[in-house]
Amino acid sequence: MDSFLLCLLLTFAIALGGKEQLIIAQFADALERSAPLLFTGAFTAVLSAAIMAYGGAYVAGLLPQRAAEMLIAFALGFSAIELAWKVSVKPMKEPTRSFVAIGAVLFVRQLMDAPRFVIFALAAAAHYPGFALIGGAAGGVGAAWLGWWLGLHKLQQLPVRAVRLALATCLFLAALLIGLNARYVFL
Repeated sequence: MDSFLLCLLLTFAIALGGKEQLIIAQFADALERSAPLLFTGAFTAVLSAAIMAYGGAYVAGLLPQRAAEMLIAFALGFSAIELAWKVSVKPMKEPTRSFVAIGAVLFVRQLMDAPRFVIFALAAAAHYPGFALIGGAAGGVGAAWLGWWLGLHKLQQLPVRAVRLALATCLFLAALLIGLNARYVFL
């Protein structure tokens, strides 16, 4: 149950102001907040969370305990780097109305973003990845809904850069402590 709540909160918080949320917000403004766009964002969030959760659990199951802890540290470190990166979206000249194309772009972006690395790490740390999957999927759907509901202009007015940098610092410290603990076993 801890992995469910932690994954839910972290995925939602880390996705705030992320590239995929900005893409959904941009399309929501252009397509007048259509329901298929929200469904596409939610579907890709659930699918990418499922792939990362079961991928993390599978890979961690193949490794010895200390190597699995180092894998978790690397996943959190990658997440911190991605969070610290400045995010911006280019203005669209003529937005596509193909939800398959939008879904493909969102899916590829979500497989490489910070919230999915956190889902990967928490699923690798958990004994049962289902809770990490459900929590990560719910947090991802919530983040997609928030981007869809607010739109690009309102989302860019929020102080998300400071929040993302603070979360990146916390994730980097967590990755450092977990990595040192896996290497030296002192915590």
